[in-house]
Amino acid sequence: MKKILFPTDFSEVATNAFIHALHLADVVEGELVLLHTFQLPIVDSQFTPDNYYTIYESLQLAEFDAFKDEIPKLRTIAEKEGLTNVKITHRLMDGDLVTTIQKAIKEENINFVVMGTAGATGWETFFVGTNTGSVLSAVSVPVLSVPISAAYHKIKNIGFTTKFREKDKKALELVCSIAKKTNAQVKCLYVKANQTDVKPETIKEWEAHFANEPVQFTILPLEDVQGTILDFVSQKSIDVLAMVTYKRNFFVELFNPSLTRKFSDYSEIPILALQSDATLA
Repeated sequence: MKKILFPTDFSEVATNAFIHALHLADVVEGELVLLHTFQLPIVDSQFTPDNYYTIYESLQLAEFDAFKDEIPKLRTIAEKEGLTNVKITHRLMDGDLVTTIQKAIKEENINFVVMGTAGATGWETFFVGTNTGSVLSAVSVPVLSVPISAAYHKIKNIGFTTKFREKDKKALELVCSIAKKTNAQVKCLYVKANQTDVKPETIKEWEAHFANEPVQFTILPLEDVQGTILDFVSQKSIDVLAMVTYKRNFFVELFNPSLTRKFSDYSEIPILALQSDATLA
């Protein structure tokens, strides 16, 4: 069974992303692992007050009680979405967010991470900084980032950008497997710059390899890679954009302030980030 890790701080951003996580779990017939992290104060052992451990245990208990109180609210959301069939388990961990996520991924054999993101455009803050951006660069499983404005709806079109690298092929196979379970189409885009090293026979080999998959290839000979991707998302009515993250700087450039105005109408789209060294189940 696939496992999806959902880190939450019970904020509005996280609650919105929870709905997307539920539906992803349903699609891949997986289990949803809720993770809430907290950090207890660190005190120099030489100056530990007599009642420190009592305070420590009290803080742990308070976090546990807060976590326990939120679970019924999430289960109510699952009921409203008609997804009570999705198995939900819970973890409460002490430590910084990235470290605990890495630990949970290893201990729980996680296949996906789903996180909410917020900001002026959602995507800009996701890739330039924030907790979600930190997680993206620190884990080796696919990460679905959900902007706070992204209300869940049935996925019909999944965008996928490629450079026709071998690792892209494995990522596209994963995206196609998800698309088939949701009866969605995969719209694959290659922006062909003048100085490309991709040979025509490579493209033909890919087209033959994916001939029986729900994927359409679009090759556009343009130099403005970032702008072309944004236009593609709009014109093809993309619901989720999947991208292989060879260089995190690419995403910083893609959603830099000069492009955020242009993309503002489409910032409600979740991004599935597939690391080039990811463990793709």
